[in-house]
Amino acid sequence: MSSPKRRIETDVMKMLMSDYEVTLVNDNRQEFYVRFKGPEETPFSGGLWKIHVELPDQYPYKSPSIGFVNRIFHPNIDELSGSVCLDVINQTWSPMYDMINIFEVFLPQLLRYPNPTDPLNGEAAALMMRDLKSYDAKVKEYVGKYATKDHVDDAGNDSDDSDEMSSVGSLDEDEEDAQPAGTMDEV
Repeated sequence: MSSPKRRIETDVMKMLMSDYEVTLVNDNRQEFYVRFKGPEETPFSGGLWKIHVELPDQYPYKSPSIGFVNRIFHPNIDELSGSVCLDVINQTWSPMYDMINIFEVFLPQLLRYPNPTDPLNGEAAALMMRDLKSYDAKVKEYVGKYATKDHVDDAGNDSDDSDEMSSVGSLDEDEEDAQPAGTMDEV
């Protein structure tokens, strides 16, 4: 098999040449952002998320680290940290997979078929099991509030508007005035 460094180069090149918008962090092939669209025919349709990806030195033998930068309401994605609970990334990762699989198969499947019995977001899981229509409405509300092009453009930038960032202080339902700007951004 080829060395992990060469595999990282190959997989990142595939991502850069794909239809996904990929932004390298400091020209580092092991850390980058990918713009990811919500799958059609789901309440996530029309949403745009910035996904932070870090490849460990042992990639592809060790799975990548994936996280949503702008907020999403989903049973298997932590709303504040953006971390993803997905077996194929966390436990059953194989060197046969590559980065394209994550964005073309694994993440769309996760958004299409959430697993409320293994939640990272208990509120989303409970709502999904109790009242699917209300769950779908809340997902769409988050898409409109946090998954727009403007939010993706601002997500991860050091802006004064803490509404854009997932932060510890954003537990209020309507967080426009939840905290003074600039208090929790410097994480």
